[in-house]
Amino acid sequence: MSSPLKIELGRRYRFSASHRLHSAHLTEEENCRVFGKCNNPYGHGHNYVVEVTVSGNVDPATGMIANLADLDAYVERNMLDEFDLKSLNEDVPAFRDTVPTTENLCIEIFQRLKSFPSAKLERIRIEETGKNSFEYSGENSEGNRQ
Repeated sequence: MSSPLKIELGRRYRFSASHRLHSAHLTEEENCRVFGKCNNPYGHGHNYVVEVTVSGNVDPATGMIANLADLDAYVERNMLDEFDLKSLNEDVPAFRDTVPTTENLCIEIFQRLKSFPSAKLERIRIEETGKNSFEYSGENSEGNRQ
């Protein structure tokens, strides 16, 4: 008897948000040195591209690991509605005391989407700019937090 075929599915989503990189644990001078122009008191924005990768077994009846409409609705409800056209620092409670770097954004989005019921969340990849992208896969053998 053969085992079920496991497939990964990657789906891209886009949202726009602003943030200011600033840490209450640093002095004004340290914040300016560490975060440079991203420490602008008025913030700045990005058009983020988020790739959500899930995996699962192919359902023999549907030929899919997850229904895209279900995934889209889940991501809309748990991520896009919460982040799109928002100030991450001011409008997202998770970033009131955490610097909204894209690294921390990856972790937050992973936490919000890891309970998708139809497939296993493998990783979150965020493209912040054409030059910067970040990826988070949750807890693994190297001791990353989840």
